[in-house]
Amino acid sequence: MKLFFNNDKLLNESMRMLSISQWRRRVLFWGGGLTTGLICVLFAALCDKLNIRFLQLAASHPFWPLFITPLGFMLIVYIMRNFFQGSEGSGIPQVIAALQLNSMSSRKRLVSLKIAFGKFFLTMMGFMSGGSLGREGPTIQLAASLMHSLGRWGTFNRHDTEKGLLLAGGAAGIAAAFNAPLAGIVFAIEELSGSFEKGVSGTIITTVVLCGIVAQSIMGNYSYFGSSSATLDIIHGGSLPIIVVSIVAGALGGFFSLLLIKISGLMKSVVKTNPLWVAGLLGLSVALVGLLSNGMTYGSGYGAAKDIITNNIGVNQNLDIYGPLKMLATLLTYLSGIPGGIFAPSLSAGAGIGQIFSYLFDPRLHDAVVLLCTVAYFSGVVQSPITAFVIVLEMTDSATSNMVLPIMLSSLIATAVSKAICREPLYAVLAQRYISVLKADKPIASVEEDDD
Repeated sequence: MKLFFNNDKLLNESMRMLSISQWRRRVLFWGGGLTTGLICVLFAALCDKLNIRFLQLAASHPFWPLFITPLGFMLIVYIMRNFFQGSEGSGIPQVIAALQLNSMSSRKRLVSLKIAFGKFFLTMMGFMSGGSLGREGPTIQLAASLMHSLGRWGTFNRHDTEKGLLLAGGAAGIAAAFNAPLAGIVFAIEELSGSFEKGVSGTIITTVVLCGIVAQSIMGNYSYFGSSSATLDIIHGGSLPIIVVSIVAGALGGFFSLLLIKISGLMKSVVKTNPLWVAGLLGLSVALVGLLSNGMTYGSGYGAAKDIITNNIGVNQNLDIYGPLKMLATLLTYLSGIPGGIFAPSLSAGAGIGQIFSYLFDPRLHDAVVLLCTVAYFSGVVQSPITAFVIVLEMTDSATSNMVLPIMLSSLIATAVSKAICREPLYAVLAQRYISVLKADKPIASVEEDDD
């Protein structure tokens, strides 16, 4: 007994548990998690409402977006470049870059309360303008910026700031955006940090849990894309759909990423001299694609994807061309530079492509093929296979079915195929552009003009 109480390790751990500074740190993280959850839920609700409003407008007045979308894109880019540099695009590359930067001043140019404010309102303006965008990327940057701001309230070292605050904020962003807490944790490990360290695991999980509790208390416990009834037997006839869908959809996802990287690089000189006109022309192109799709490609694509995944298609034959058009609208929107994510639009495009693939197989496999294509295309775009299949499992309530292994296998195959086409992951390339610009001490807006 005496040896037990004289154990230095036990004594140190006990003192650490009772430390005022440690409890202050915990309270700050817990408070940050709850506050971030509230703001992210508000952001999600407002974006979804504006998305629905614009879809209603496009349905009743199909030609109005030809004016609203280009003008909206131009206004967003003007405000962004003059007042909120660093809030453009997805937001995920900014968080990845912030984690890799040593300078606190450089980090603040990517994650700050000012940028969070701009991201919040400019993303909503993007939904009001009919862009093909999601709220998950902006939610990640918004949440990471809010958590990062806690650093001024406590004595955190660089390790805590990077691996604790930023990672916890990014994970909480995914959890709040999709009501997918497990996906948030996996995303922070696989995409943001690339590893899982013991020192930050508790911080990430606690923040995600608190953020998730807030989100579910307000929005309820729901599956983002509804519940899929898909089943697939890998042994008896299920291997062929998995192989075919994974290869083709993964290749399409890799091709999308490659196009986004290469075209944005080729456009750098034009964007530098005429950013507003470029945004306007791309906005007009997005509106024209929306007109071709009868308004389905505007916004996140949540409604169309849910109808396809839950097999609630009815007589809407436009869903047969939805996938390719959603890919195009998402590419055009992202190239414009306005704030907006590609997670939800990519998942939605994947479901649309799955609708086309479903005609190649037995009609009874429709739901399974759609899910496989959703995860395969998304994996091809982001090249984060674990995050991809966890997100799809949580968002479609498929974790209790026999689709778990097919979805995992499809994600892994699609990622491998995508890497053969687009050798560097999309977010890694975009993050490196921010790092290069900041190390050269250039304005953030010049990231659009920087070479690959």
